Amino acid sequence: MLTKLYEKNNNPKDIDRIVQLMNDGGIIVLPTDTVYAICCSGLKSQAVERICKLKKIDPAKHHLSIICSDLSHISEYAKVSNATFKLMKRNLPGPFTFVLNTSNNLPKIFRSRKEVGIRVPDNNIVREICQELDAPIFSTTVPHETDEDIEYMTDPELIAEKLGDQVDLVVDGGIGGIAPSTVVDCREDHEEIIRQGKGILII
Repeated sequence: MLTKLYEKNNNPKDIDRIVQLMNDGGIIVLPTDTVYAICCSGLKSQAVERICKLKKIDPAKHHLSIICSDLSHISEYAKVSNATFKLMKRNLPGPFTFVLNTSNNLPKIFRSRKEVGIRVPDNNIVREICQELDAPIFSTTVPHETDEDIEYMTDPELIAEKLGDQVDLVVDGGIGGIAPSTVVDCREDHEEIIRQGKGILII
């Protein structure tokens, strides 16, 4: 199923339907400010496990990331020093993933590695959904095989064709990108860029 949403002035019923689907443990494809991502409520362990199985991710070995609607929600799910908070404030919303030590408010699946990636994308669609959900959104990029045309990842209609029977909904937020987020490790209370992607970090 494909649903069209916009950066502004969406029908509240469309947002409510998506939020209800996620609260019921559904998984959906959402646009971000980088690439399209497979998402679910970060508080629904079975939905997170379902996405990990779809992406062939081992949660014990793979960094898991969540989307927050704004900076005020981050401290609920991760441990943030004053210096790291100021760094994030300078760069978010934006195409960055900050790796932080996790708190006890996330399900056990996140605590197996004791860290979590935090995103606040510069995309009003995903942030509006996250705000209405009142929970973090677990997200990981849509799957891509090495011999597959990467352009499919930018087109929600092509994503729906490929993943339609594996996800509950694809949100069409327009043509997406192919550059991943820049990943910044802040667990030791100083920043270290461990993957340079879209965006230049403002130190």
